[in-house]
Amino acid sequence: MPKILPDRWKQRIRNRLLDFDARIDSTLFSSAVGIRELWERFSTFMDRFYVGRWKRWVFIEPLSEAATIGAGGLLVLLALAQPAFRETADEDWLKKSDLAVTFLDRYGNPIGSRGIKHNDSIPLEDFPDSLIKATLATEDRRFYDHFGIDIAGTARALVTNAQAGGVRQGGSSISQQLAKNLFLSNERTLERKVNEAFLAIWLETRLSKNEILKLYLDRAYMGGGTFGADGAAHFYFNKSVRDVNLAEAAMLAGLFKAPTKFAPHINLPAARARANVVLDNLVDAGFMTEGQVFGARRNPASVVDRRDENSPNYYLDWAFDEVRKVVETFPKSYTERVFVVRTTIDTNVQRAAEAAIENQLRQFGRDYHATQAATVLSDLDGGVRAMVGGRDYGSSQFNRAVDAYRQPGSSFKPYVYTTALLNGFKPTSIVVDGPVCIGNWCPQNYGHSYSGSVTLTQAITRSINVVPVKLSITLGGKAGPKAGRAKIVEVARRFGIKAPLIDTPSLPIGSTEVTVLEHAVAYATFPNKGKAPTPHAVLEVRTGAGDLVWRFDRDGPKPRQAIPASVAADMAGMMSHVVSEGTARRAALDGIPTAGKTGTTNAYRDAWFVGYTGNFSCAVWYGNDDYSPTNRMTGGSLPAQTWRDIMIAAHQGVEVSELAGVGMGTRLPASPAQANARAADDDAKPAPPPVLTRRGADILARLEKMLDDAAKAIDKTEPGKPVSSTTVGFPDNFAAASPGGAPASGPRKN
Repeated sequence: MPKILPDRWKQRIRNRLLDFDARIDSTLFSSAVGIRELWERFSTFMDRFYVGRWKRWVFIEPLSEAATIGAGGLLVLLALAQPAFRETADEDWLKKSDLAVTFLDRYGNPIGSRGIKHNDSIPLEDFPDSLIKATLATEDRRFYDHFGIDIAGTARALVTNAQAGGVRQGGSSISQQLAKNLFLSNERTLERKVNEAFLAIWLETRLSKNEILKLYLDRAYMGGGTFGADGAAHFYFNKSVRDVNLAEAAMLAGLFKAPTKFAPHINLPAARARANVVLDNLVDAGFMTEGQVFGARRNPASVVDRRDENSPNYYLDWAFDEVRKVVETFPKSYTERVFVVRTTIDTNVQRAAEAAIENQLRQFGRDYHATQAATVLSDLDGGVRAMVGGRDYGSSQFNRAVDAYRQPGSSFKPYVYTTALLNGFKPTSIVVDGPVCIGNWCPQNYGHSYSGSVTLTQAITRSINVVPVKLSITLGGKAGPKAGRAKIVEVARRFGIKAPLIDTPSLPIGSTEVTVLEHAVAYATFPNKGKAPTPHAVLEVRTGAGDLVWRFDRDGPKPRQAIPASVAADMAGMMSHVVSEGTARRAALDGIPTAGKTGTTNAYRDAWFVGYTGNFSCAVWYGNDDYSPTNRMTGGSLPAQTWRDIMIAAHQGVEVSELAGVGMGTRLPASPAQANARAADDDAKPAPPPVLTRRGADILARLEKMLDDAAKAIDKTEPGKPVSSTTVGFPDNFAAASPGGAPASGPRKN
């Protein structure tokens, strides 16, 4: 390059570069001088505001720290507000809960209603003045003064609760309670309270105070399955909310705090006592004088007697949630909010289910230390014909059939055996019931003994624990037990189990948790020739004018082939032995083919029986809400007997269908010997459990083991007895033998 360019060009380029460098240096120097001058001027100007000595530490530093902390606090508040404001993303937020649904049973008879229907003929101005004052005096006296959160009221509630050592006073404003009703659940968590506060402020910016109060009066739950003051007035007093007097208004206003506790049709004395507290609040708030409330104190409200009404409230709550999901699938342009829904419920079976559970708990609940139960009965396409979510809806609206996750115990094993049949096993395949460990966990059978070689049918009949665990190990092959359990979970998912199914070594024997609803409908896969149905309550949805807008057989999900029909038949054949000769003999039905599985969890916390016929599938659970153990209740006791009582009612007037793999069932009793056995079983219907000390139980367990050892020793020395010697490549002493192999008898687990 130096040789190519002329010398004069080289000089010009050098001069230009020097000029450019000089300009950069000059600009940087001038900028630095200018900045220094500006800084000096700024410093001189700010020196006028300099505060020193004590004034700086008293005023300036705290203000600076407050500004810093405030900026950080605003960022934290913004982050906390995001989950709350996501709840308002739906443009239809004000209407998404605004459904009014009338429910019919499967035959078209009204059974109840749910939801909220805005009635423009009753604006806020037409609500009795006494009801509005009673509500404000009791729920939020500063409603028209605060911005959505009553800071003074919240502080007062905190002080009162701290002094009382418990929750004595609520600090939520009406705006906060409305936000909870519109967007949130009733769970008592800090996250919910934070979201509630932000949503209350958001509501205050979108709606007027009167609109918030009107929505609150329309949408609050008032007990008895009713929402809104007008619905409650009709339910409790058989009149419009326009016509309630002061005593009735006080009783209605007292329901907002705890509708379950103070519902007058459940506990009239408590409701009247609460109404008297509301009258005190009216006087304390200055809304009325003692003379004005005196008449209401002397003449408390009388309510309509609803004791003979038996609405299937647990079922209706679940069905209403399903209707909401169905309506969400409608086009955004669809504005209809009033519907008439025909459901799958059979009211006769529903009443029989409720009566069966109540009778068993009333007669034996105290002896067994069991306080709650739940059941679901489904037809083979997943339509729920009966649901009991607890003993008393009035005392607890928590639906144990839908929302409670409980360990299924041995009733989970059919999913394990189904997985085994899908992977080459047969009902006659033989497995050695002997010690096995996965890591530090070693499962034990009921009675702490082993039965030796057993077929899969015998293992499920006796509810042996070791065999399902060994099956999970074999199913995993070289990949290990975890891979085997993954196959089991995948099969359970095919059946329709949506519960988390946490993977643990004890998963094959039912340590994971499921719901009664999913468990009951999943078992319907067996009699449905391997097709897994979807649980549902809704058959038809019509508008208030009668126009059909949705139908399950046309618009609902179709059954999916979860397992081959041959496997379903094999499982039904295996599980029928559980009822005929195993742990669930109390569930046997006369002349109706029956199959199922009992389940009992550690410490007897949960007792199950889940079974099916060629027509229906049903699950029954007994236990306690606080997970406390029962008094040795097993799945073959109250659950099996309750299942039988429900199924007898369900099959009344129904043509009995054949159960593939079982046949048409047998009449009971069929012989004098079976008649005596059946009579013994009938005499042994669930009764108070025997009282046995721990020492006595240990002695009996040792005696049982000694008898088993003696029987095995005799079998070994008995001449001419065939012994299986052919083994296959299964780990943990798995052996294949002929279907006729007869294992040593072992203890049964209910």
